[in-house]
Amino acid sequence: MQEIVDQITGEGTDAQIARRLLFPYLNHAATMFEEGYATAADIDAAMRFGCGYPVGPLALADAIGAATVGDGLAKLYAETGADVHEPVSAFADQAADGSTFAQAGAAGEQAAPQIRRTVQKVGVVGTGTMASGIVEVFAKAGFDVTFVGRGQDKIDGVVGAITKSLDKAIARGKLDEDGKSDVLGRLTGSTEREALGDVDLVVEAIAEDLDIKLELFRDLDRITKPGAILATTTSSLSINACAAATSRPQDVIGMHFFNPAAVMKLVEVVTADETTEEVDETVRALCLEVGKHPVSCGDRAGFIVNALLFPYLNDAIKLHEAGVASLDEIDEAMKATGLPMGPFQLLDVVGNDVSLAIERELVSTFGHADWEPAPTLVRLVEEGKLGRKTGAGFHSY
Repeated sequence: MQEIVDQITGEGTDAQIARRLLFPYLNHAATMFEEGYATAADIDAAMRFGCGYPVGPLALADAIGAATVGDGLAKLYAETGADVHEPVSAFADQAADGSTFAQAGAAGEQAAPQIRRTVQKVGVVGTGTMASGIVEVFAKAGFDVTFVGRGQDKIDGVVGAITKSLDKAIARGKLDEDGKSDVLGRLTGSTEREALGDVDLVVEAIAEDLDIKLELFRDLDRITKPGAILATTTSSLSINACAAATSRPQDVIGMHFFNPAAVMKLVEVVTADETTEEVDETVRALCLEVGKHPVSCGDRAGFIVNALLFPYLNDAIKLHEAGVASLDEIDEAMKATGLPMGPFQLLDVVGNDVSLAIERELVSTFGHADWEPAPTLVRLVEEGKLGRKTGAGFHSY
């Protein structure tokens, strides 16, 4: 940790780049905490498990020191006048009384969640990469899983993908043939949604199109038994809208898995306005049971991870546009702080079209003009340079 702090607070161009990009990110995380949107522990865990960061933003702010972060933000705010750079009061308060986010987080710790609604059989709607991963996660944890796709070829594709994953586990010595047979034996594929009539939990992982999801939730409301939990793994759409499409909004919740679902540990558990505490606690406990780390937040664009990550990525583009440093210099400066990828490397992995859509959604929700998508990002998308998937983005592949 000290090495990271030294890299950020030191002299030279790399340190200046790191402070310019990280201090607004720390400020936004502190804002989330102050607003009560998520706990300090969940904010930190979200970025560690969702992005592979070595340390969460609030733990990093504690390590750097509230006074240092607050002063750095105040200097940046004086230069830019941007609302998002005005230091939140927590930094001044902590500098004055010596408190930390870690102390505040410890004071708000909750007891481990418990299963409060019986879940023995799980349903998954979708057959893409995310859906296949979710099916695998629950089947490997011992749940019977019924998954629904649009055709037998799609159903066969899910079984094939899971079989390939299990074979890799066998090759690594983490599974044997009997274990593989057990997992595959828990799978039931169907092309009819009616097959979900007896499941206790449904997780949908279909296209990120609200109209398509609303039609599905109306159908799930008709098909599934009373008391079944209806979950969506959307990363950007309204949980409340999905809930409102049903006659049981109290049973609707977000379970935002990260891709690849079989590997990534984070699940953002997103409550809608009417989600009951019983459903929320059950889903968080289920996440732990299947080997995931749940973090809790409300139904708001970006949830925790995307809302913190994408303004930082956008700031990196604008920093380059201002002529402060090259793409490679910015990438290397941020990797030197312990991040697994530089911002432009990550943008190309995520996809510039995806990044642009998320940026626009965040601006629509939060209203920060300073989060308007950087012109270079817009231009690259218009030119079809979407990143690794097209062979060119900020870098060429």
